[in-house]
Amino acid sequence: CGTVQHETSSIFICAFSPDLCGRNAATRVDARGLRVSGALIIRICTVFTLRSRRMAISATLHHFQIQLADIDREVYQDFECHVACQPSETQAYMLTRVLAYCLEYEEGIAFTEGVAAGDEPAVVVRDLTGRITAWIEVGAPSADRLHRGSKLAGRAAIYTHRDPAKVAQLLVGQKIHALADIPLYSFGRGFVDDVAAALSRRNTLSLSVTERQLYVELNGKTFGAAVEAQRLA
Repeated sequence: CGTVQHETSSIFICAFSPDLCGRNAATRVDARGLRVSGALIIRICTVFTLRSRRMAISATLHHFQIQLADIDREVYQDFECHVACQPSETQAYMLTRVLAYCLEYEEGIAFTEGVAAGDEPAVVVRDLTGRITAWIEVGAPSADRLHRGSKLAGRAAIYTHRDPAKVAQLLVGQKIHALADIPLYSFGRGFVDDVAAALSRRNTLSLSVTERQLYVELNGKTFGAAVEAQRLA
């Protein structure tokens, strides 16, 4: 099923498969009461099906079995997650998403679609009502989106695999809500790239943090780095 929106109207389409579209494409009525032909519905069904197939093919799914021991925050958790890596997304960016997820881990945390998320950050935290309570960016977010997220959630943070000085330069002096309270985290030169080189489609990841020192074991290889934090104002 899908919904096509055009200005103020919506056409609701239901079909079990492209082959069945013709047989199940009974005439529907849009929001303005106009009747829509079965032929049009067949065409739209096909578009949705092809688009869905392209999206499914384009992203590469990575599985992570994670053991987390964040001694600094007293968070100890074993969990698994699936992360879709988009074609325009580097391995380093995807790994930084996973690191941010672990270092911010709490009830209600979730990945978004990464670089394909549009107006959403890489990671969000929602309360039981669905309200966003933490806005976690990865990489080099735009000032406009960071401003909007910080104001919406009340708490924001940035984790970057890039040069933190260059990321900070893009944001300092911009109109960003509570900029002084937004930390910019990085991991030292070369760390993320080195760990990303050990990634595979199925991963076993152990991550521990003590006194802001990060220890990672990924697929049998060990790495370490300090979690470096700086304020933007």
